[in-house]
Amino acid sequence: MTAEEAIALFDTLAPGFAEDPYPHYARVREVAPVFHSPWGYWLLSRYDDVVDVLRGPVSVEPWRAGDSPIVQARAVADYADTEQRVSMLQRDAPDHTRLRRLVSQAFTPRAVQRLESRIRALVEASLDDLAQRGTVDLVSDYALPLPLRVISDMLGWPQADMTRLRELITLLTESIEFTLDPDKLRAFAVARDEMRALTAEIVAWKRDHPGDDLITRLLAAEYAGDVLSEQELVEQVILLYSAGHETTSHLISSSALALMDRPDQADLLRRQEDLDANAVEELLRYGGSLHVTVRITIEPYEVHDTVIPPGSLLLVGLAAANRDPDQWGADAEELKLDRVNAREHVAFGSGIHHCLGAALARLEGRIAIPALMRRFPAMAPDGPAQWNGRTTLRGLQSLPVNLTGR
Repeated sequence: MTAEEAIALFDTLAPGFAEDPYPHYARVREVAPVFHSPWGYWLLSRYDDVVDVLRGPVSVEPWRAGDSPIVQARAVADYADTEQRVSMLQRDAPDHTRLRRLVSQAFTPRAVQRLESRIRALVEASLDDLAQRGTVDLVSDYALPLPLRVISDMLGWPQADMTRLRELITLLTESIEFTLDPDKLRAFAVARDEMRALTAEIVAWKRDHPGDDLITRLLAAEYAGDVLSEQELVEQVILLYSAGHETTSHLISSSALALMDRPDQADLLRRQEDLDANAVEELLRYGGSLHVTVRITIEPYEVHDTVIPPGSLLLVGLAAANRDPDQWGADAEELKLDRVNAREHVAFGSGIHHCLGAALARLEGRIAIPALMRRFPAMAPDGPAQWNGRTTLRGLQSLPVNLTGR
């Protein structure tokens, strides 16, 4: 396949890709399930291949990547950052095992479950506020503030400049996109350093002002005499804060849009409260926000008789896998809230790097999405939805709705 043919087959800059990437995933899944991009990365898009690589002998440590246009661009922009190595998101075992074990001492299922009544109260208050206005933007007025408030409360994050904090988090989450723009890469580095400084100040403040919160528990976390260093603590707090609300915000807003587009499924959700948990799993499968995650091959990796060399950037197509008809059947492209095997999705990844915050995202989705749909049964779009244009962490930037449908 020539470079021109490869770009024609799978081009994330193609018109309409940001609005609906799924036809592109279907085409590459069928034609080139082991796709080698002219930009140097490889893409896997079939469910079985994705699960295998997520559980396989590959790395998450970006400094293991060999030369490629993407790696070169980051080096030119001075975005290379050895300090990122202390985030468990980018550490292999045994370092990942150690960090995850320490963070898990604080981020327990019990700590998450204790938030249920608080989340329900926040949801009801938010819905009461929306009802007073009638026409709202579901992203800025509901889907974003709710998980941001939940993770802030859980961490014990003190009052801060939330506007600037949100700007920093947006830049940090955008930094996982595969961009070659040196100006953007430098902006990401500035945001990273500012967020580290801010978080270090908050961690220092929490040492003197402990509470019943996650940062305090992280400060006290210990396993067999091992504790988090100051740098490790700062990185894990940033990870939990940014990942703890961005993906959930996208889940809530994209689910609302999907259900408005499919009135039969919205009606099913309103009628059957016992369907709430499975509905969230299907909504994660159908429209989860993390579309790809990255792995680095550390030895030759063979898929379908193709050998991917060591040091290759491997894009793992989570969203493509979640609509693979070989796994989900002929109706893989359809939203079916009662789908029996919905929970087999890979929206949270798989293997040792399975999302630590999955339980919290599920809890928030199970409360926030059904409550919204039941409170406003006539809710309808009030203008075009605007997507954020990202290919890695995809979500809605704006979703104007009329809650009364008029």
